[in-house]
Amino acid sequence: MTFKIAVYGVRSNEVAYFNDLNKYDYTLTLISENLTHENVETAKGHDAVLLRANNVADKQNLDILNSYGIKYVFSRTVGIGHVDLSAAAANNQIVANVPGYSPRAVGELAFILGATQLRHVVQAADNTYKGDFVVAPELFATEIHDVTVGIFGTGSLGRAEAKLWHALGANVIAYDVYENEEAKEYLTYTSENEVLSQADLVSLHVPHIPGKNDQYFNVDYINQMKKGAILVNTARAEITDENAIIAAVKSGQLGGFATDVVSDERMVIGKDFSGKSTPVPVVDEMRALYPKVLITPHIGSYTGEALTDMISISFDNFHDVLESGNSKNIVKS
Repeated sequence: MTFKIAVYGVRSNEVAYFNDLNKYDYTLTLISENLTHENVETAKGHDAVLLRANNVADKQNLDILNSYGIKYVFSRTVGIGHVDLSAAAANNQIVANVPGYSPRAVGELAFILGATQLRHVVQAADNTYKGDFVVAPELFATEIHDVTVGIFGTGSLGRAEAKLWHALGANVIAYDVYENEEAKEYLTYTSENEVLSQADLVSLHVPHIPGKNDQYFNVDYINQMKKGAILVNTARAEITDENAIIAAVKSGQLGGFATDVVSDERMVIGKDFSGKSTPVPVVDEMRALYPKVLITPHIGSYTGEALTDMISISFDNFHDVLESGNSKNIVKS
C-alpha cells in the first residue's frame, strides 16, 4: 500500500530535492503553504504530515489530523516547538524530528552576520548606495585576529561557527553547561560572566525550552557585555528580550545586532511587507534601526546540504517507524 505524506512549507526550489531523495517511493503532496488552521483540510486523505518551523501543529490542528486518521506528525527541523507534544501523545500520534543537519549552514551564517557587523560592511555599502563616500569614524574596525568572540552554546552549530573564527585567528571563548572536549582545540571554555565581559562579539546557539529559558538573554546579560559589542542570534528569538536589545542598540551599549530569527515568525517569515509595516511591532522597531540591526528571514538552514539532510533523515524516520514501529528520532512529550 502506498504511504501518502502531505509535506508543508515546500519552496519552489526544494521540489526537486524531495522528488530526487524519495528513495522509498512515498506518495508526496508538496504544499508551498505552511500548515495553518485555515488549510488543515489539505491533509485529508494522507497517512502522515511532514512539517517545518512556523507550521501550526497545536491541539486544534492535531485533533483534526487525528480525525483524518493521521498518526504520524513529523518535522524536518531540529526544533519541535511548533508541535504540541502533549496533544499528540493524547491522540497516540507519533512525532519525530531531524536532530541534526549540516551544522555548517547555521554556523556559517552566524559567522557571516557577525563579521559583517564587525567590519560595518552594510553601513558602508548603504552609505555609498545613497551617494555618501565619506570614510566616517563609525566605519573604523578591528581586524578579526584581534577580536575575542564569545559563543553561548557549543553544540554542533556553535562549534561550526567557532571553528571559522578560530581559523582566522580570533580568540574564541565559550560557555556551555556541557563542555565538549574536542572543541577545546579551538575555543576556551569559561563562565558566562567572562564571556560577556571579554567578548567583542557574542553569538547565541542556545536551544529554546518553552517555559524554562524564555527571554533569558535579557537586559542584565546585555549590560554585562562590553560597551559597543556585537550580538548575533541564529538560535531562537524567544531566548532573547528583543525590547532590551533594541534599547541597547539605541543607547550604544550594543554596537550592533544581527539576527536570523524574530518573534512571532509565523506572522512574517515567507511574506512580503515591502514598503509597509509588519504585524509584529518589535520587528518593525528593529527594521527601523537598520543597518545597526540586520535581520535575515530565517535562512540559517537554507542550503542544499542542510536541505538534503533534512529530507533524507525525515524519509528515513518514516521508513524506520513503518518497518519497526520505532525510530531513534521520535520525540516524546
